[in-house]
Amino acid sequence: MATALARLPDDRLAELLHGYHAAARAPRRRALILAFSIAALSLLAARVAELDLPRLWEHSGAFFGYFDRITTLESGAGRVWTDPAEWFWGWRKWGLLLLDTLLIAYVGTALGTLGGFLLSFCTASNLATNRWLRGTARRFLELCRTVPDIVFALIFVIAFGLGPVPGVLAIAIHSMGTLGKLFSEVAENIDMKPVEGASAAGASWLAMLRFAVLPQVLPNYASYTLLRFEINVRQASVLGFVGAGGIGQDLIEAIRKFYYNDVAAILLLIILTVMLIDLGTERLRHRLIGAMESRA
Repeated sequence: MATALARLPDDRLAELLHGYHAAARAPRRRALILAFSIAALSLLAARVAELDLPRLWEHSGAFFGYFDRITTLESGAGRVWTDPAEWFWGWRKWGLLLLDTLLIAYVGTALGTLGGFLLSFCTASNLATNRWLRGTARRFLELCRTVPDIVFALIFVIAFGLGPVPGVLAIAIHSMGTLGKLFSEVAENIDMKPVEGASAAGASWLAMLRFAVLPQVLPNYASYTLLRFEINVRQASVLGFVGAGGIGQDLIEAIRKFYYNDVAAILLLIILTVMLIDLGTERLRHRLIGAMESRA
């Protein structure tokens, strides 16, 4: 049996509609203010950066023309992929330099992960009760990740000379700052009940970390470490521009001497390497996380 709904009086409906529009007006006003603020800041940033859109459009052809040039054989007979032997004439040398790049990224990531792992427990507000220790560790990690790694590489090249050592140190310091921050955020979001139970049972601070904290944070720690390794492979390639070892040294030399085919070949090798590392670390990450979660 259908039930008829009573209709509110017109004055009551008008009052409710007025209240609804008044309530919806404030979020709409805030959204418009935010949009105008973002637009104004974007225009200001473009003016400070001297962004010239007509000039950018005018020279866009030269930008795409460079990629057309690096994929054309020096003889002009065709594209580089029509003659792979000529294109990858230095594959042996480039392969060894690429291996150096991978080793630089690996060692730098390992050292940075170790430092970030140790300092993350000193910066987590729920684990480190000493304000001075926590503040000092946080400022140190901020310094490590604020200074670009290429700046660290330049400093270490002056100190230690050309080679892979400056690259390893630069990547290690920057990775420590970044991973230390990420690790500490993971540690701050753990379930505190196991920690409270371990403390109530009389466990020391190290024992509490070992049995109450580590089982909760290790999956995320492993995931962030593998992601950072992938990033560091790309960074190690760039650090070679300043003499910090790896394939970047040959890449910048080819760019400066206008060896267009060599630039294309080296870039392709770097891209393929990063793609393979991405696929490998993704599988390894899922396997590690699954194993740790099943063990827990």
